[in-house]
Amino acid sequence: MKTLRHTDAVIVGGGWTGLLMAKELTARTPLSVVVLERGASRRKGEYSASMDELDYYIRLRMMQDPSQETVTLRHSRDDRALPLRQHGAFLPGTGTGGAGEHWSGIAYRYLPDVFELLTRTREKYGVKRMPEDHSIEDWGVTYNELEPYYVRAERLMGISGRAGNLNGRAIAGGNPFEGPRSVDFPNPPTKIPYLAAMFRDAASSLGYHPYALPAATISQAYTNPDGIARPACTYCGYCERFGCMIGAKAQPSNTLLPLIARQKSVSLKNDCWVQKIVHKDGRARGVVYRDSKGAEFFQPADMVFLASWTLNNTRLLLLSQIGEAYDPATGRGSVGRNLTHQVAAPAVTGFFEKPLNRFMGAGSAGVAIADFDGDVFDHTGLPFLRGGTLYSVCYGFKPMTNFGVTPPSVKARWGPEWKRAALDWYDRTGRIQLYGEHLAYRGNFMDLDPVYKDAFGQPLLRLTLDWRDNERRMAEFLTAKAVEIARAMGARQTIPFAGLKHYDGTRYQGTHLQGGAIMGASPERSAVNTHMQSWRMPNLFVLGASAFPQNPSGNPTLTAVALTYRAADAIVERYVKRPQLL
Repeated sequence: MKTLRHTDAVIVGGGWTGLLMAKELTARTPLSVVVLERGASRRKGEYSASMDELDYYIRLRMMQDPSQETVTLRHSRDDRALPLRQHGAFLPGTGTGGAGEHWSGIAYRYLPDVFELLTRTREKYGVKRMPEDHSIEDWGVTYNELEPYYVRAERLMGISGRAGNLNGRAIAGGNPFEGPRSVDFPNPPTKIPYLAAMFRDAASSLGYHPYALPAATISQAYTNPDGIARPACTYCGYCERFGCMIGAKAQPSNTLLPLIARQKSVSLKNDCWVQKIVHKDGRARGVVYRDSKGAEFFQPADMVFLASWTLNNTRLLLLSQIGEAYDPATGRGSVGRNLTHQVAAPAVTGFFEKPLNRFMGAGSAGVAIADFDGDVFDHTGLPFLRGGTLYSVCYGFKPMTNFGVTPPSVKARWGPEWKRAALDWYDRTGRIQLYGEHLAYRGNFMDLDPVYKDAFGQPLLRLTLDWRDNERRMAEFLTAKAVEIARAMGARQTIPFAGLKHYDGTRYQGTHLQGGAIMGASPERSAVNTHMQSWRMPNLFVLGASAFPQNPSGNPTLTAVALTYRAADAIVERYVKRPQLL
């Protein structure tokens, strides 16, 4: 193994959080930084030259190779875990930008009570109403503390939307249930496609409060505070699982990488697969990685940042034996606990009289309602806590991927009759989606699999994960509301979501998994503090959604970026001057 030249900081992962931290450190301090990304580099213009539905959407060109590394899954500790040989429930990205390249661009802030969920829920409902087996935690930081960093994250990406709560003042057309904003969105909402407009009108007619989805696919040309200029969205429909062909969608490669390239003090290395964190006497000393040829290197550093995807962060901590691994039998340990996955499902599929122009849209061009999100609605008499959003987004339906959906009246499942019906209904089929909260439970966690290993002989990460009755009942409730809206939209026939059974590793849920290295106000109940700093190892920082104690209803990206900004401020203004626990 070759030892490389010492650097002040090494960052594992070249996505939103890793590149943002590299940008902040090198722009505001003289520190040297090395970013290690195990996937390939991104070249300017590659998306516009090689976009293809089969290659990107079906064969998943931008995702990690499950033949090299995957996870194993079981529903309980009594079950045998088996490896997921193909991508299904989630799509971990690879290459510079990570999942931030192929995301849809929906960029929610979380509701204020999310950050104090344990305290608020117990105060309102009492201990007896809390779900059995729960391990809900407060975050250790409040919405008000995070709000300025949400503003910075939205300006970085140029989020398009309309405020619903501006300094406590209600604004028509925005989300009236959101936390107060100190400033409006940097860009106005995107255009509203036909299906989303139908959803908006129907929801309004039922007394709900529709609003345009907050979108990282920008509605107009925009230059952010760092001087990065991007064009407006053209609604081509190639967002989710694709990189943007023109750069209208905020991605690490078009928002942060140009800034990184100008900094001589930062080095971005691709095809570097980090194997473990080297540590001694309570301090991280650097990381060991392999390059594309299998050669092994030690990169020494004064600070180590884990900024890869949720599951990868947790696995590296476990492989490196940093922190106490979670034991579900005793409840002791923090590393690996509170695994959650956003409850996401097609709440209802509707079949309509008129064509919907489904080929046009963007990953975040749509309309949502938050009338049933979090605790904003009356739960009296309901058999569950919390909730979620319902929305209709027109992200551009692909001819290969989305062909073949027919209403219940079509009995044939193959042959000429089915083909005629599939063609007839192709552009008259639309969905209402649900994003629901997933509370944390003691029985949902991550550890190292004792049997299965990756291509380098290291143990795979084992997920122990299943839905509970609280989430099943919540999804059933939201599905009924979605069917009501679909009928108000004029749907001739509907197919409601069949409901949550056991956690299904084959049905796509979204790449929004949380937990494993959760944040909090004390080392007894969390792995990192509110500045993403390891309680056990003060020169180790763990960024991203692995720090989220549970999964709120919205997508995690904006919150992960906001928390990274907050951590960067603490590191630059305090830690660099006096390296210790913040």
